[in-house]
Amino acid sequence: MTVPTLSKQVPAPGQPVRPKRRRWLIPAIGLILWLVVGGPLASLAGKTSEVQKNDNSSYLPETAESTVVMHLDKRFVNQESSPGVVLYARAGGLTEDDKTLIARQLRATSDHFGGDLAGPPIGPVYSQDGVAAEVIVRFAGTDSQKNAPGVEWLRDNLGAPGLEAHVTGPAGIYADFMQLFKLIDGVLLYVTGGLILLILAVVYRSPFLPIAVLFSAGFALGLSNGIVYLLAKADVITVSGQSQGILDVLVLGAATDYALLMVSRFREELRRHESRHDAMKIALRASFEPILASGGTVILGLLCLLVSDLAPNRGLGPITAIGITCALAASLTLLPAILVLFGRAIFWPFRPAFGSRPAEEHGLWARVARLVGRRPRTVWLVTLVLLGLCTLGLTRLQADGFPQTDGFTGHTDSKLGQTILVEHFPGGLGTPTEIVVPAERLQDATAQVRAVPGIANVQAYAEPGAQSPKVVDGLVRIDATLTDDAESHAAQQTVRRIRDAVHGIDGAKVGGFTALNLDVQSTSQRDRDVILPLVLAVVFLVLMALLRSLIAPLLLIGTVVLSFLATLGVSGVLFRDVFHFPGADSSFPLYAFVFLVALGVDYNIFLMTRVREEVGKRGHRAGTLAGLSVTGGVITSAGVVLAATFAALSVLPMVFLLEMAFTVAFGVLLDTLIVRSLLVPALSVDVGRILWWPKRHIAP
Repeated sequence: MTVPTLSKQVPAPGQPVRPKRRRWLIPAIGLILWLVVGGPLASLAGKTSEVQKNDNSSYLPETAESTVVMHLDKRFVNQESSPGVVLYARAGGLTEDDKTLIARQLRATSDHFGGDLAGPPIGPVYSQDGVAAEVIVRFAGTDSQKNAPGVEWLRDNLGAPGLEAHVTGPAGIYADFMQLFKLIDGVLLYVTGGLILLILAVVYRSPFLPIAVLFSAGFALGLSNGIVYLLAKADVITVSGQSQGILDVLVLGAATDYALLMVSRFREELRRHESRHDAMKIALRASFEPILASGGTVILGLLCLLVSDLAPNRGLGPITAIGITCALAASLTLLPAILVLFGRAIFWPFRPAFGSRPAEEHGLWARVARLVGRRPRTVWLVTLVLLGLCTLGLTRLQADGFPQTDGFTGHTDSKLGQTILVEHFPGGLGTPTEIVVPAERLQDATAQVRAVPGIANVQAYAEPGAQSPKVVDGLVRIDATLTDDAESHAAQQTVRRIRDAVHGIDGAKVGGFTALNLDVQSTSQRDRDVILPLVLAVVFLVLMALLRSLIAPLLLIGTVVLSFLATLGVSGVLFRDVFHFPGADSSFPLYAFVFLVALGVDYNIFLMTRVREEVGKRGHRAGTLAGLSVTGGVITSAGVVLAATFAALSVLPMVFLLEMAFTVAFGVLLDTLIVRSLLVPALSVDVGRILWWPKRHIAP
């Protein structure tokens, strides 16, 4: 893209500039509009956590077997419930006084909650070794946010000195998630904002510019969260705690990236034009296409998640697309208005003087460009071998899910309770697997389930006090207690065996907590197979339209995919052999792919749009190296900022977010420092002018 000249508007050196009157009105009006229109929406940002849905029952499509059973289950019970499993334990064994206290506390629990429970507490059931007791407290409804305060009341009021009491089960696990997600609006944002300010202060060496950039990015974040809140409240999209955390770091990182490109070009033009208005006009015109193309690629890539069968994935697509849209709007309108209003003063104390020479022409990246120009084939061969070696670690990546209680990096109450449950009771006690079959096949189905390995107990569901199984619309429900932890892989294998055993019975369906988690993992694997090639196709079409070439997009996509595989390889080794994580969620590769491919292409777009501009003026080889030299600093800074913002996710004590933080941060740095800085320009130089085919008449 050739930058137009403004020779008629640029005065001779030393001649005073007389800007047109009221030219400051346009940026001032733009700033006011942002405050008036965006302010009220941004004020809703703090309410996003109120509309989160974090339980697996809201994840699956209506056709999933466990979802079908969940709907059928409503016919058997008078009220939907979310079970909290209370585990009492004393190291030397429960005493008679302990048992008396437990009974008294259960009566107090019933009196305290009243109609908020779906019936009185069930139990206690004592372990055979006499060390532990289990009680099931069924909270009315399945709203995890509504039930979380009740779980906290149990934790505060049950137990005694020497008598442990922990709350696990679905209600306890989701309450711990609720407690964790409260950190998103506090600790996460403070850490992310602080990291961005620190990096920008180092990059710009200015006290004012980082504040202006962060103000613009923060406004984009508030606006996007406000829009997401309104859509989630209207049940248009599904937002979870994980998706909100990802939204926050993605918007702050992307908005800062786009701001870096805009500020860099504005500073470059201030050296060529004495008028800040003229400089911004050229900078905005030159930056508009790469920023819009970059953001558009990310948006389209994220919207591919709409074809997912999991509600949080479908929600994450538009949620993050809204965030990137707001980041684009702020970077292309709000930030330019601020920059024009302050002019060179915002760069103090290192103001870009009119007529001064850009450091990019003789700095570090100029030397990197000369290295690539001297030995392009050696450079891309060495980097290719390095990335190939990293992909060998893919064999260590275990992306088939893990128990939700293992998803916390600390010792949560639900995790402690689950440990006691597994040690002293059948792991599935309190969260049975539910099998719905025609009433006339009850005996056959019961016998088949009982014969499945991994089953501790099987009984037909009956109402309290009833002597016979409850029959609803010709159906009965069988509850099977599993011997293994209800969240474990072993329990999921047992559910698979149960399904194999009863699916020969017409109309038989298997659901329950373990089946729900199993179906989530299976659906995630299906999403990977569908969405990954779709994202690649979308990115290829965008690059082809942007670069007007067929060869360049193929080269860029190939390098980004190789970078993604290398990143997963390194992650697999570190997760399993260094950090000793329990594994990775089956949705982890999909999330990592969407973010790394979309964001990795971002930096290639920044580079190649400038290369295309320089190629038109200098020829292919010189233009490629000039593009690398000029964009090296700003793209590297952008990569460091985005890596730091995703790394901030590690402050939340969740394995999934910690893994995502490392993988995206490492992958972005790999893309920025190796792929975009060495591999892509070296390949471009070595491939030659055919890179721009079918475009002709390009100088060598």
